[in-house]
Amino acid sequence: MQIREFSKLTGVPPKTIRYYESIGLLPPPVRKANGYREYRELDIERLKLVAGARRLDFSLAEIGEILDLRDRREAPCQILLDLLENKSNEIKQRITELQRLDAELKQLFTLGLTFPTDDVEGKNCVCHLVSENTLAGTV
Repeated sequence: MQIREFSKLTGVPPKTIRYYESIGLLPPPVRKANGYREYRELDIERLKLVAGARRLDFSLAEIGEILDLRDRREAPCQILLDLLENKSNEIKQRITELQRLDAELKQLFTLGLTFPTDDVEGKNCVCHLVSENTLAGTV
């Protein structure tokens, strides 16, 4: 099948498919006499794994590690489980950080409402609060 059909079957844009080929996540496809790429059914499953892992926010290096194991006929299942657990823990940490940022933004907003909104120089207004927050790292 050609790249257009391959793209439709996997939901991955042709440009991304070519990129994955260039970095080795996908093997170079067979070329027809006219130079068109010719993909096989095996390529579909591989690309679906890559696309699914990307949707889960796995890095290209992590995906490469999984594919390398499969290419060597070693089961990547435990590594994949570890990556899933690590990614979940990262998400929890990011949620905590975002909740802290949200609280900080709300606090700055509430405090900023008590300042004038017409200070062009930004020395006695909410702009000053944001500037000080950036330098101090906290409110």
